[in-house]
Amino acid sequence: MFVVATAGHVDHGKSTLVHKLTGIWPDRLEEERRRGLTIDLGFAWTTIQGRQFAFVDVPGHERFVATMLAGVGPVPAVLFVVAADEGWMPQSGEHLAALDALGVRHGLVMITKTDLADPAPAARQAGEALAGTSLAASPVVTSLDELRSGLVTLAEGLPAPDREADVRLWVDRAFSVRGAGTVVTGTLAAGTIRVGDVLEHAGEPVSVRGLQSLGESHDEVSAVARVAVNLRGLDRRRIGRGEVLLTPGAWRATDEVDVALRSAGQLHRNLVLHLGSASVPVRVRPLGASAARLRLARSLPLRVGDVGLLRDPGEHRIAAGIEILDVRPPALDRRGAARARAEELASGRARPPAFAKAVDLRAMGFPVSGTRVGDWVVDEESWSRGRREAIDRFGRWSAEHPVAAGMPIEVLRQAAALPSAELVPELLAGTGLVISEGLVRRPGAGLPPEVDRAVRVVERGLATEPFRAPEADDLARLGLGGRELAAAVRAGRLTRISDGVVLGPDALERAVEILAELPQPFSVSEARRALGTTRRVAVPLLELLDARRVTTRQEDGTRRLAG
Repeated sequence: MFVVATAGHVDHGKSTLVHKLTGIWPDRLEEERRRGLTIDLGFAWTTIQGRQFAFVDVPGHERFVATMLAGVGPVPAVLFVVAADEGWMPQSGEHLAALDALGVRHGLVMITKTDLADPAPAARQAGEALAGTSLAASPVVTSLDELRSGLVTLAEGLPAPDREADVRLWVDRAFSVRGAGTVVTGTLAAGTIRVGDVLEHAGEPVSVRGLQSLGESHDEVSAVARVAVNLRGLDRRRIGRGEVLLTPGAWRATDEVDVALRSAGQLHRNLVLHLGSASVPVRVRPLGASAARLRLARSLPLRVGDVGLLRDPGEHRIAAGIEILDVRPPALDRRGAARARAEELASGRARPPAFAKAVDLRAMGFPVSGTRVGDWVVDEESWSRGRREAIDRFGRWSAEHPVAAGMPIEVLRQAAALPSAELVPELLAGTGLVISEGLVRRPGAGLPPEVDRAVRVVERGLATEPFRAPEADDLARLGLGGRELAAAVRAGRLTRISDGVVLGPDALERAVEILAELPQPFSVSEARRALGTTRRVAVPLLELLDARRVTTRQEDGTRRLAG
């Protein structure tokens, strides 16, 4: 199917022309028939030389430009209508400015009402107006036979749609059908919709109950096509023109984008963005002469490469065409950030994020290319730079914290500018650094020299009296505080019995050997004498053995070795 939208000044015969081509009068509303004026979008279809054509007929009056743009937005081709008796008119100019801003390249110009005037002047005016626009190559025809041939030629030149693409159906009409429920219509520009599919609307799942295209029911409809979708589980009052049906999980709504500007005139701070069938007020922040930051009044599911336009409705003026460059633009609150961003966007493109999950790159509209790290796609240059930064920062941090258990993984993540801690293990692969309990450290790292000397003094004392733990004053005199003792324990040089009580690395095994020689069960005093120590050491030592289920405490306070 080939979908074509009409365009042109009011009362130049767009609806009449569609009726002559298709036999279907596109004006649906009673008010339209009574006034003889197209107010809303109309739809008709026909077959020409074996090809199906669907027409979206749009209003020509200046009051309904927003409606016209909702019909043209998702459509790949246009039939521009100019009346021979009036020629090129003001609304012809605004419609052309809109189509040029949208970058519509496939078109055909039809001169109507040739029974009332010579078509040559109108044809000449149209050719002059289209020169220099995206529609400059559009042929001009003056009869229905030429129009039918021209439409066939136009169809042959249209790009092939991607029928496997993610669905984003911009809704241009929504209504209820008795016994069927909510029905929405739109131009399916890419992808395929099937009966039974689950789509997404406003973050909620909705199921496809039925499909129609060109007045007939179908099990599936592929792009490009006019389609009516009967939805289960969605109240008619919750959906309308400018909203979307989406492939679940494949899109991310955004309310801030960076765009390239085309055919830009004067940009006010407050304009309206037209994209797809949506019409959304935006605040505009220019970034140089060829780009801008847009903040949308409501979020839309947008991707890099989407095309729309900015309009000043108060002045009935197309302000600029836009192409989306980035749907997750960086903050501009840093000094000089706006200038740097403008320079980056001057090339007409934005770089994808250095680190992003593949599903997010797809949702943003960037190609999923780069080095894969699990679910992530990383820029190789940024990845290498991050590894260098991580190693350098670890070295400096370790020098500043010589007896720490290790560098917190979050500190290293920030140093490497990684978006997630789950990337850190892959980043450190092959560097010799290991991660344990949320800390980054060198395996088998030794103690600083001054701590090593102090621990050796403790070790010499324990060599002769293995259960005579050094007193707090002795430890303080040696400079062994909590962090230093913890480092010695991690290094396997000491065993922590309790706060401030440390013994040799094999203290527990030696204690078990001695306690095994005692009559079972035994008291704390008997254990203390056998070990040659004090209650300060014996009590926490036995409690530690209890906790490890090496000893079992009896009801009378005595203990016996388990097993």
